[in-house]
Amino acid sequence: MTVTKMSWRPTYRSSKFRNVYGKVANREHCFDGIPITKNVHDNHFCAVNAKFLAIVTESAGGGSFIVIPITQTGRIEPHYPKVCGHQGNVLDIKWNPFINNIIASCSEDSSVRIWEIPDGGLRRNMTEAVLELYGHSRRVGLIEWHPTSSGILFSAGYDYKILIWNLEIGEPVKMIDCHTDVVLCMSFNTDGSLLATTCKDKKLRVIEPRSGKVLQEANCKNHKVNRVVFLGNMKRLLTTGVSRWNTRQIALWDQEDLSMSIIEEEIDGLSGLLFPFYDSDTHMLYLAGKGDGNIRYYEITTEKPYLQYLMEFRSPAPQKGLGIMPKHGLDIAACEIFRFYKLVTLKGLIEPISMIVPRRSETYQEDIYPMTAGTEPALSADEWLSGINRGPVLMSLKDGYNKPSQLVFKAPLKEKKNVVVNGLDLLENMPPRTENELLRMFFRQQDELRRLKDELTQKDVKIRQLELELNNMRNDPINI
Repeated sequence: MTVTKMSWRPTYRSSKFRNVYGKVANREHCFDGIPITKNVHDNHFCAVNAKFLAIVTESAGGGSFIVIPITQTGRIEPHYPKVCGHQGNVLDIKWNPFINNIIASCSEDSSVRIWEIPDGGLRRNMTEAVLELYGHSRRVGLIEWHPTSSGILFSAGYDYKILIWNLEIGEPVKMIDCHTDVVLCMSFNTDGSLLATTCKDKKLRVIEPRSGKVLQEANCKNHKVNRVVFLGNMKRLLTTGVSRWNTRQIALWDQEDLSMSIIEEEIDGLSGLLFPFYDSDTHMLYLAGKGDGNIRYYEITTEKPYLQYLMEFRSPAPQKGLGIMPKHGLDIAACEIFRFYKLVTLKGLIEPISMIVPRRSETYQEDIYPMTAGTEPALSADEWLSGINRGPVLMSLKDGYNKPSQLVFKAPLKEKKNVVVNGLDLLENMPPRTENELLRMFFRQQDELRRLKDELTQKDVKIRQLELELNNMRNDPINI
């Protein structure tokens, strides 16, 4: 295995991203007074799009998250409306990449829910989801939207299963059942034909999601993997994790051969999880440590040394998680190429951090803004499920980044019925999630028992009547 050390090389001078710097928004452009969740689950608890910012909040008696219009900066009042329909803590939230008003959430109550946020934001607490999805038997820790199909959502639960939901019918249509422990991270390649996962069983997997077939598997003994990200169309994966000496580490892999990593790099001796973010337009990788305030960034190349260290953004305030603004929501005029929304729990603060290429020109910078994945889906849910793969529909940020999406989410009408995937009824043994549900289940069972006893009694009476009639017929001298 080749383990290379990072060093400053003269070739780095040719990079147009060599001088990228992080700029923190002024206090009036931050979001203040938000009771950010104290949950220790290793997620970002934050989701951003061009219209809204959503943050999981601390709440009693169930899970909730807050949704704020992206332009409504400053202090948020204590009784600001929340989305609060879950019965357990919310563990992950993700905006639909094609419909700005649709957000998915998953929770310790073992459900996944789809919410539709009104255009101006919430006026009152929202408790009714447009779709409630039940299929996991334990809490659901992760959700991911398919990158090119409009109605496909993936969820990973503590039952070690990944369910693929077709939201056009509101049902799980596939189940990936190859993990032997909790799934820690899911990442798609550009067209969504491959899914990479990291798992508590210390394995990195590349999976064909429609069949559930594991195409490649790495048993990471030296590099304990936590997070994985596909590097666009480079046919490479990058993982963050911990070395055998408990130092933070990243590793680069060939997606078609996971027998050995291409390189491994030690980062530092801190203990917080390293979150990787990859921008396929600029080929830049950002590494943000949970619990510290640093964001390192690199340029990724297909040639050696593969990872070219650029710089580090430093801040004394530790980050709990980070939301990422999609490309079409960036400030193109300011040469902004990436924007983080940093959760500072102690201050109840969400701090935007812009990554900027320093340029004086006022004109559109074509070289740092190539055609990028837009807001239109390339496929319907049925097309993707039938086996079709299609890359994202690209758009230019020069003239199209304010173009509104025409898509509307239509929730299917659902009847209560069995959820059968891969021949298994997922809801057959669903445990009750709250005390109220337990009581409801108990009373339902009591009613069912009473009904069955009544049926048995009636059948006993009927049997006795028939037996008497039969005896009468036998003893009747006319019949003999």
